[in-house]
Amino acid sequence: MASPETQTGLTPEQLAFFHTNGYLIIPSALPPSTVTNLLNETHSLLSSLDISSHPLTKFSTGGDDGTDHVGDDYFLSSGDKIRFFFEEDAFGPDGKLAKPKHLAVNKIGHFLHGLSPPFAELLKGVLGQRALPGRVARCLGFRDPRCLQSMVICKQPEIGGAVPPHQDSTFLYTDPPSAVGFWYALEDATRENGCLSFLPGSHLWSPIRQRLVRGGRTGTEMVENEGARFPRDTEEMKYGEEQEGRDGGGEYVMGEVKAGDLVLIHGNLLHKSERNLSKKGRIIYTFHVIEQGEGFVYDERNWLQPPEGGFTRLYKEE
Repeated sequence: MASPETQTGLTPEQLAFFHTNGYLIIPSALPPSTVTNLLNETHSLLSSLDISSHPLTKFSTGGDDGTDHVGDDYFLSSGDKIRFFFEEDAFGPDGKLAKPKHLAVNKIGHFLHGLSPPFAELLKGVLGQRALPGRVARCLGFRDPRCLQSMVICKQPEIGGAVPPHQDSTFLYTDPPSAVGFWYALEDATRENGCLSFLPGSHLWSPIRQRLVRGGRTGTEMVENEGARFPRDTEEMKYGEEQEGRDGGGEYVMGEVKAGDLVLIHGNLLHKSERNLSKKGRIIYTFHVIEQGEGFVYDERNWLQPPEGGFTRLYKEE
């Protein structure tokens, strides 16, 4: 558990930046020893992967129109398991892996925070950790914050796929929207290897128009969102509805970060990343938090369903 002086939430200045821009970079949120432990755990998981019994499920980021997403049973039943998903370009013309397995996996998910002790400890606080997740969530106004998914994302050298502009609440929807991403760099993320880019302030005017739900030809499909499109406390809600056509424009800001940095991402914020054509990989760990307090609905249509016992409550001090 973190020592008292490092058990911090957000400063007023950080909170103001997040509310204005929809994202926040917190430098050196994790000490080097924790970053090393999490990288070691990641490499151990990759080494344990048995290719012979794997369905070789590729992780699709949505395609050109944002609607082509992975949705097989291996993916849909991963909410209480640790499973591996491959880069789309990791396969040769014969359909077989063209890269070693540790350089072919796109993502490991989605229950690392429940089944992997090193990643589970991150929710509770580790020695030297800044911005304790539970305290950050309280600073952001959460009453009953729950971690519903976690994953390691490996933006692999030379084949790491681009992720088109998207909003996390499209995939992790509550009514009203409440998702916030905690995104930890375990290796430096740069312009060359596909760091994140953000459209500052877009969380205030870009509504959650669609949801990824179970069903359709591939096991998941995008449907029109008939619920709330903005968080309850978004003052600019009416203004946002008038700006629906603006999310195709604007100037994205590059978010280069160092290993150990934390990025907070509002669920309505438009963000993306480019392909990694460099020879340097980019491993990160991310988990998402939603509100499960009174008045927030997480329904049975969502692709990710709660494990037995429900989603993981963030650490709270008594």
